[in-house]
Amino acid sequence: MKPTLDQELTRLVSDQAKLAEQVISAELELETAKTETAQFQRRYYEMVGRFYAQLDELDAQIANAQAGLSPDDAAAQVHAQAAQEQARKSAEEAGLIEAQPPPPLVITPQLKQAFRRAAMMMHPDRATTEPERLRRHGLMIKVNLAYERGDQQAIEKLVLEFIQDPAIQEEIEDPELIADQGVELKILKIIRRTGQLRRRMDEIQQELQEKKQSDIYKLKITIERAELRGGNPMGDLAEQLLQDLSERRVRLEEVAKYK
Repeated sequence: MKPTLDQELTRLVSDQAKLAEQVISAELELETAKTETAQFQRRYYEMVGRFYAQLDELDAQIANAQAGLSPDDAAAQVHAQAAQEQARKSAEEAGLIEAQPPPPLVITPQLKQAFRRAAMMMHPDRATTEPERLRRHGLMIKVNLAYERGDQQAIEKLVLEFIQDPAIQEEIEDPELIADQGVELKILKIIRRTGQLRRRMDEIQQELQEKKQSDIYKLKITIERAELRGGNPMGDLAEQLLQDLSERRVRLEEVAKYK
């Protein structure tokens, strides 16, 4: 027996609600992956990365000193320039990391719940007009940034401002008007929004895949697995780098003697 339009509408509404929940969960997974990666990147820099920058700087000084001893040696000049460029890049990367606000130490269940509530209310795919979609998009950017900082209060404040905004009343359809709409029109609206949700889900999955394929994320997984087995890979590497730094300083002093 072919379902009636009312039955089809009920099914579509149920399917859309499930998809909307899946999209919000995917959004949360993506933002959590970003935040956890930022946490690891900060920890890696503080334990290991800053030593690499110092090594590059010492290598540049050594190469520059050696080039000064052999001004006619083209290879030495090229090596010195390359070492200086690497040191510059390392210093820039270190500066960018240090300039970023530190990520939250812990992603609490309360923070995740605040994000879910905000996403359910503000998500751009809930918009019915382009201006509304753009406004919601701007709000969700703020929510995402607050989540990445671990700022639960900022998210709750954005939710409160959203609820109290007079413009929201214009976005909410009159229940009586909705009741007067034909079933066909309701079905068309649901189909349109379901399409928006599916497109957003595809975007999230692609971005999440790209995040998980990044070098820093792969390094994070490798380090964390080693730590779960009782290892201390970053601590061991830090010790080795400190030894390398000592050797570089001795080498620099030796080269400087010949000036």
